[in-house]
Amino acid sequence: MSSNAPRQPPVRDLRFFLTVPHACSYLEQREATTLFLDPQERPGQGVYDALSLLGFRRSGRHLYRPHCEGCRACISVRIPVKDFCPNRSQRKLISRNEDLNVIERQASFDYEHYRLYSRYIRARHSDGDMFPPSIEQYRTFLTLNQPYARLLEFRLGRRLVAVTAVDMLEHGLSAIYTFFDPAREFERRSLGTQAILKLVALAYRRELPHVYLGYWIRHCRKMEYKRNFQPLEYLNGRHWHRAISLENE
Repeated sequence: MSSNAPRQPPVRDLRFFLTVPHACSYLEQREATTLFLDPQERPGQGVYDALSLLGFRRSGRHLYRPHCEGCRACISVRIPVKDFCPNRSQRKLISRNEDLNVIERQASFDYEHYRLYSRYIRARHSDGDMFPPSIEQYRTFLTLNQPYARLLEFRLGRRLVAVTAVDMLEHGLSAIYTFFDPAREFERRSLGTQAILKLVALAYRRELPHVYLGYWIRHCRKMEYKRNFQPLEYLNGRHWHRAISLENE
């Protein structure tokens, strides 16, 4: 079933480039190619909104989407906010995290954020391409001087336990990245899942129809969590459809 998409603003002529093939970050022994908007462009809100509906994501100041020859493993997915119903474990999680305070901030550099990011990358992603973390890498990836780019702080008392980078689009919230305290004492809080649940609640309050989760990839363990948010919609060409089962798409 196709979802009703908001009217797209006209997109002027834009230049896009392809990267050379490089090692895929998600599937072993695969090569990836990325289509990205000309870095010299300074897209306004309308252009960004329109490209997001076509499966583009933001990393730092770059807008991109996978464009791999002979491979369609990366599937853009989003949560239809009004139809989302948390399952039993998610309801328990919401209750467990009621003592967390959430503060919205501009996406500017904060050394407290960076220290938490560094701990998270070292503990959870020491085998990935973001290791070792650095201040310059963090600035390039998660800070941006644009009104739509925001950071959500999750605090337990005064202690910072998680940060979510999110973009405020006309038609939804785009979850860019979440990092959190890797200490064992926070494992039961499932802070990554809690961050998405908070984005759904925030989108609902602001009457925004969707939360964009980026790409789901079959056979990629790191992407499995996205299937826990039901229902999901996936992008097929230029149209979004309700997914009965992503495994069959």
